[in-house]
Amino acid sequence: MKKWGRQLQPTQVTSRSLSRVVYTSESRLRQPVQLFKQMGRDLLGSRELAWQLMVRDINAQYRQSFLGIFWAFAPPIVAAIGFTLASNANIVNVGETELPYPAYVMFSMTLWQTFTEALNGPVQAVAAAKQMLARINFPREALILAKLGEVFFNFAIKLILIVALFLWFRMPVSWTAILAPVALIHLVMLGTFFGLLMAPLGALYSDISKGLTLITGFWLFLTPVVYPLPSGGGLATLVQLNPVTPLLVTTRELATTGVVSNPYGFWLASLITIVGLLLAWLVYRLAMPFVVERMSS
Repeated sequence: MKKWGRQLQPTQVTSRSLSRVVYTSESRLRQPVQLFKQMGRDLLGSRELAWQLMVRDINAQYRQSFLGIFWAFAPPIVAAIGFTLASNANIVNVGETELPYPAYVMFSMTLWQTFTEALNGPVQAVAAAKQMLARINFPREALILAKLGEVFFNFAIKLILIVALFLWFRMPVSWTAILAPVALIHLVMLGTFFGLLMAPLGALYSDISKGLTLITGFWLFLTPVVYPLPSGGGLATLVQLNPVTPLLVTTRELATTGVVSNPYGFWLASLITIVGLLLAWLVYRLAMPFVVERMSS
């Protein structure tokens, strides 16, 4: 329903025995405190549904795949083999890395794959739930939480490869490895931040999902995944401005060498990520009613 060209927004009214939704024409941004309280309640209330969606998606992902968890290992292994052969044949000159080059590429590709899963997750979740969104009123945060759970589940599987790397190449483990999950969470939050911004449009236009594939393919080569941080030149500037760089590099350094090369860049990128994620959540929250209305019309 619309009134005077503005979409009616829901305001939840609760009592001990009754919970009902009242639709008004007033913008929810005029009552930010109430809006954020409702967002928090819905985030907490969506946990059970998010768990059920996550279990369903993980079961479907591995039940419908003949090779199963092999696909979690394949991209970093294939990339490591390809770039190692190219480096040994002097086709590409990547320079010196702090780790054995095959381990460097496999570990970095695992982190990059986790980032791209967090980036694509919200877009895929909202696009796949079109019918459920149009028919059922439920906290939209459940879709995002389910995908986040799936991202961390897939990374837990990839830990098998990471442990195998440390054993095979006999790499020492620094005590800072216990801090690496913190940097990894920030990396996942950055991907979720971008994914949340594009999720409403991704539900309406399939071009968003296709465009993300092109963008991440180019983005990979602006991130020190298959090469170390460049020291100078135009590429070095682009790599330094890339928000993924300090988060991915810090995660890798904490897990391996224990020496963080750019702590200020890490905390700056983390601050941008946290603030951006909150703003993206707000945009997602305000945009989804319009998206559902557009899909239903």
